[in-house]
Amino acid sequence: MSGSDTLCRFIDISESEERGMGTDATRENSWDFGLDSAIPDLGDSGDVEISSIDLSDTYYDTEDRDLLAHGTTVVHSDGEDSDGEDGRHAGWRVTTPSAGEDITEQIDAPSTAVPSAIADALWGLSGGKPLRVAAIVHTHRTRHRHLDANGEVAYDVVDDTVSATATGPVATATSWREVGVRAGSGSTTIPKSVRKRMVGAGARPASASSTFERAVGHEAPRGAASVSPAAGAVADYVREQISTIFAGDVALRRGANPVHGVRVAIRRLRSTLRTAAPLFEPDGLAGLDDELRWFAGVLGEVRDREVLRARFASAVAALPDELVLGPVAARIEEELSAQQHLHRQSVTDEMRSDRYLVLLSTLATWNDSIPLADDQITKKELRRIATRAARKADKRLVHALATGHEEDLHRARKAAKRARYAGELAAPVVDRSTGRGQAKRYKRIQTVLGEHQDAAVAARTLRELGAGAGIRKGENGFTYGILYQRELAAAAAARDAVLSGTN
Repeated sequence: MSGSDTLCRFIDISESEERGMGTDATRENSWDFGLDSAIPDLGDSGDVEISSIDLSDTYYDTEDRDLLAHGTTVVHSDGEDSDGEDGRHAGWRVTTPSAGEDITEQIDAPSTAVPSAIADALWGLSGGKPLRVAAIVHTHRTRHRHLDANGEVAYDVVDDTVSATATGPVATATSWREVGVRAGSGSTTIPKSVRKRMVGAGARPASASSTFERAVGHEAPRGAASVSPAAGAVADYVREQISTIFAGDVALRRGANPVHGVRVAIRRLRSTLRTAAPLFEPDGLAGLDDELRWFAGVLGEVRDREVLRARFASAVAALPDELVLGPVAARIEEELSAQQHLHRQSVTDEMRSDRYLVLLSTLATWNDSIPLADDQITKKELRRIATRAARKADKRLVHALATGHEEDLHRARKAAKRARYAGELAAPVVDRSTGRGQAKRYKRIQTVLGEHQDAAVAARTLRELGAGAGIRKGENGFTYGILYQRELAAAAAARDAVLSGTN
């Protein structure tokens, strides 16, 4: 595979596996060990198979360690641990956090420079800065395979002696030793006696940092340890949305379609900036909201066509054949897919703009240190924010149902979203009714009002498409009119559903 090819072969792998020391489930069985200490007698009487291998890893990042700040590593490995279970192969390896887990991908390409497929995919995370050698790590690995009476592997002891050199204005060198014990293929547990003997020999729990973090001496602290539970919940919620946006950036650059998820994260973040504005330092708050709204709008043009294509395809397929006059499904698909492609190209262009790069830089700064006005936010404050958002949503909903105006219903839907997200924000520290219960209630209202909004948008689009069909040979607006009327009926049914649900 050439360096210009797309990254390939997804492999689920934890950070500790990236270090070569097993999965998260066995991390407690990885230890830091003295460089000159001997592995103790582990007390079993079976045979032991011993093998050794030398491995070399070159890590890449920007001078400012932007990838590391996002929990992302780019490494080129020389040497392959063919006996290992950690997915280690020679060549390029990229690890990025996604949905609460680490995803590692492999690519075969020359080792002389970071392949363009990697650099381009991580352009947003790197802030457009060049990726350079950040650390060189050499590992001498000795594997002890302890066999049971049947000759099967009972457990592995992997002994890594590591020497690392971090680049920079002044190169720094460090060495450490890490020993891991992994259950064999026929077992899911490590004998307690093994752990006891390792600790007795001076082993200590392994550092939680990755190899790269350890090599450069960076532990990436996440905020002050003295924040209140409520402040921690706010910071975690904001960081979750920012992480989703950055993960979406990588996916978009690789041609995937995370548009919906990114827009939801932006909505959650914008909602929090508004409903919980007093919790944050005011400087730049409005500006960040404006820029998030701008990019959400760019993505929205793509998402709207995506939703309409699926909606109309299903609607036309459900009609009796005698009511479908002309190439209606093909014409709709042709028109909307062309529009979607055009707007998707606009997303690509904007993601290379200075404006977008500034937005990413601001989000990265927030991710590093959430600008809370007070690190001792109280549970009472979060409850008040959630309650206020709920009252505002109820007020707007009553007004919208009284007038029936489309714009009022749309504003009610947006208020319901904010009430939902305020409930989510407060959920970790407040009572269930104010937190999860509120989020659940307003999600239902948001969903029904969303159906009204989708039907209203669909009706307008069908009117435009039908008008065009009336001037083309062999086509007419008959079927579009039927679909149009059905969308109006769907919008009315959504209004009735909200009204019945509030009585």
